[in-house]
Amino acid sequence: MSKRTIPYLFEESVEKFGNNILTWEKIDKTYMGMTYKEMRERVIRFSAGLRLLGLKKNERAVLMAEGRSDWVMSELGILYAGGICVPLSIKIDGLSELKFRFSHSGSRFAIVSKSQVSRIREIKADYTPAIPGLEFVISLDPLEHYEKDEFYASDIIEKGGSFYENNREQIENTWKNVEESDYANICYTSGTSADPKGVILTHRNYTANVEQASKLFYVPEWFVSLLILPWDHCFAHTCGIYALMKNGASMASVQTGSTGLETLKNIPVNIKETRPAYLLSVPALAKTFRKSIEKAIHEKGPLIEKLFYRALKLAYDYNGDGYKKASRSSVLKALKKPLCMLSDKLIFSRIRENFGGRLKYFVGGGALLDIELQRFFYAIGLPMFQGYGLTETAPVISSNTPDCHKLGSSGKPAAGMEVKICPPECTGGTDAGLPAGEKGEIVVRGENIMAGYWNNEKAAREIMKDGWLSTGDMGYLDEDGFLYVLGRYKSLLIGNDGEKFSPEGIEEAIVENSPYIKEIMLYNNQNPYTVALLVPDRAALSLYMKENKLSCLEEEGQKSVLMLLKNEIDQYRDGGKYEGLFPVKWLPSAAAVLGEAFTEENRFLNSTLKMVRGKIIEFYGSRLENLYNPASKDICSPENKAVIGSLKLV
Repeated sequence: MSKRTIPYLFEESVEKFGNNILTWEKIDKTYMGMTYKEMRERVIRFSAGLRLLGLKKNERAVLMAEGRSDWVMSELGILYAGGICVPLSIKIDGLSELKFRFSHSGSRFAIVSKSQVSRIREIKADYTPAIPGLEFVISLDPLEHYEKDEFYASDIIEKGGSFYENNREQIENTWKNVEESDYANICYTSGTSADPKGVILTHRNYTANVEQASKLFYVPEWFVSLLILPWDHCFAHTCGIYALMKNGASMASVQTGSTGLETLKNIPVNIKETRPAYLLSVPALAKTFRKSIEKAIHEKGPLIEKLFYRALKLAYDYNGDGYKKASRSSVLKALKKPLCMLSDKLIFSRIRENFGGRLKYFVGGGALLDIELQRFFYAIGLPMFQGYGLTETAPVISSNTPDCHKLGSSGKPAAGMEVKICPPECTGGTDAGLPAGEKGEIVVRGENIMAGYWNNEKAAREIMKDGWLSTGDMGYLDEDGFLYVLGRYKSLLIGNDGEKFSPEGIEEAIVENSPYIKEIMLYNNQNPYTVALLVPDRAALSLYMKENKLSCLEEEGQKSVLMLLKNEIDQYRDGGKYEGLFPVKWLPSAAAVLGEAFTEENRFLNSTLKMVRGKIIEFYGSRLENLYNPASKDICSPENKAVIGSLKLV
């Protein structure tokens, strides 16, 4: 029986699917494919080159590049050599954060794309004590000039090929001697509150989770997925790279642009070119896709737009929550099914063509996905099956699937994954767990649970007990066994009566249902009422100002915009369109309007596009404190009017 390591996983796939295409990469204007056999040849030669350069067993090597065929070659090359891959996001902003990860991981090697070489050179200028261990930098792309410790990957492959030919048995034995318990990755968390932690994932953590993911989702050989998410993310690792690899399927990379915005613009084009069977998504991407769909429908004129929303309403009603759709009255189903099928053929099928025509579903993760978004994509025939996981669990814990799903939930736990709900003060262990429907902390156990945190045993001990991992997330299991995730315990807001509630669902709903609010963050720390920081949508407000012949430079225009924003929140109060969706006492009673959005660049969003609440609260502390002055309950406060005036909307 072969070992359950990543090299063996790949070797078995090469044996079964050698002539299948593993990776698709756009070179010049055409997507070019690389077979499993061709990739294996590059991997073994690159691995031999790394050995020749001095990479030893259990040594760390940073991998920092855009998704591409050589990304897979690099990680497998490191693992075949017995090393530990440290995948880092190219979106990491700030040299200090890069230095921390290099220094903390003790990486002697760095494999990077050309776009990252200048950053590595810059942090090397502060060589001691910033990254004292870094000795070798390998560029995946040719450079105009090389510093003494820099090498071109193609040269490493060429020299490795010669080394391999003369030491074939030694090189082959290296990957065969990798054990299931050996560390494969050190994946750094996003660091939303303190220094990021290095999550240690073993070879078995990954292969176990790939097995679990493959049981949740059927992935035949012909499947192709365009991997939109950064390849360093654990989600893309398991549910993209390795799940596809295990099943003989193909992964395609997004064409890299000269800027991040250009790369984003390439995504819809690349989707049409690669015609994926499934896509991995996060809420931010889901919202972007929906806005693009609705914009295209709007541009087709009022008649088409009216038909679209009627069809959408019909589908919402017919589908229910997905799980109980079949339990509806057979008479009602008989009446509505033909109408749904007609709407799908005339309207929704054309939308699906813009996604390549083969897309069967999205798999959503990374954060809570608003149920309205789930209903929308389910209705148009592109269901977004919400899942749940953590980097610490490699990452899949549960997921909705084509065969078993309930909108609003995060699906049922994966096979071999034990999940229980415990009181928040419990750390797992022998606790029996709370009964169905009762809320508590989600605690999990399985072969995919991390080995610990790199150089941080104390943090690992705090969340692990008897093999159980305390996730830090609040949730519950319903009577049908579906898991509901309600938010991070650390993000819970506390009212002055001591009641705790999660702000995330409220924030998601407000942003999703309002065209005028781009971002919102609720705040309450045992205060008399909840307040909010609100980022307006400039484009939507500009259109509003233009249609109403207003100017943000005049007080009338400023007040009109601010009352419009207030009305969007009031829709959740008594008499509003979304009345009863949330307890009124949880809604913000005052709001500070911001002139700057939350972005990765200002570090108010992390690399998975989640709000870094601690940093936002610290930066806007004085404005939050001011919101508890009685005068600030008036949305048309001098501060808010000044912000609107500075936006120059018209």
